[in-house]
Amino acid sequence: MAIAHTVKPVTVLVDALCKDHLQGKDEVVRLAVIALLTGGHILVEDLPGLGKTTIALALAGITGLSFGRVQCTSDLLPSDITGLSVFNRETGHFNFVPGPVFNNIVLLDEINRAMPRTQSAMLEAMEERRVTVEGTTHQLPDPFMVFATQNPSDQSGTFPLPESQLDRFLICTGIGYPPEQLERSIIAGGGIRERIAGITPLVSTAEILTARRVVEQSIYLADKVVGYIHALVQSTRLHPQIQTGLSTRAAINLAQAARAAAFLAGRDYVAPDDVKGIAVAVCAHRLVMRPGQTIQDRGELLREIISGIPLPLV
Repeated sequence: MAIAHTVKPVTVLVDALCKDHLQGKDEVVRLAVIALLTGGHILVEDLPGLGKTTIALALAGITGLSFGRVQCTSDLLPSDITGLSVFNRETGHFNFVPGPVFNNIVLLDEINRAMPRTQSAMLEAMEERRVTVEGTTHQLPDPFMVFATQNPSDQSGTFPLPESQLDRFLICTGIGYPPEQLERSIIAGGGIRERIAGITPLVSTAEILTARRVVEQSIYLADKVVGYIHALVQSTRLHPQIQTGLSTRAAINLAQAARAAAFLAGRDYVAPDDVKGIAVAVCAHRLVMRPGQTIQDRGELLREIISGIPLPLV
């Protein structure tokens, strides 16, 4: 299968998002597309007003995928996400009414404001691509992607995501403030939320699914790159400041994300720099620090660990 033919629609999509709709958010757009290409989920942590929701809306619009939104609050119930059965007086039967999780892209806004019971309702959906409601299992659409957000500065009334839930996110990243000149132009131009509603899809669902198959099956991962990933995982497990290092699932996710990064770069093989470049976004949020080390920036610590591992020659 020709990589160039398959990657072109996806790179056109990324360029259009970065240049026409989401200026200054190139990295988070690239990471969101990597999550989409690997069947993963993304958690965006940053202050309100920096465009987290806008990115999710723009990604859904430009891919033509269905979009569902859940505004998480402490009184949100699992059935508000998964759906529930409603009695139909005319037929005398209960009919299942699907919740917002039955969309291709599901925005969980401020996910840490939902109760742990509601957060856990998403575990099956994120891992198995299905939900079980009242004893009946329902398959979710393909592709399926959770785009969750949380505000790191306001912790009142929140429920921190457990490690098992964090581990379900392929990628965790922030956005940050735009550069000064760009922010000035954004202020002058106003918000883009209304314009996003009119975005013309640039790829079809079939093209997205084809790109996912190419990423999974046709991007070569050399043994030396596998060894590099394994050395990184082992280093986190032996580090004195880390209580629980990276799991095997984290290593698999890192390899998947590196394949997608290589695909976006137009290559049919993974370079060690693909792994190095994506490692913090994929792995930092999965590290569990020892007591007394929780204030340590996990991203910075992971960069230190990575800098001590020599890149293999492939």
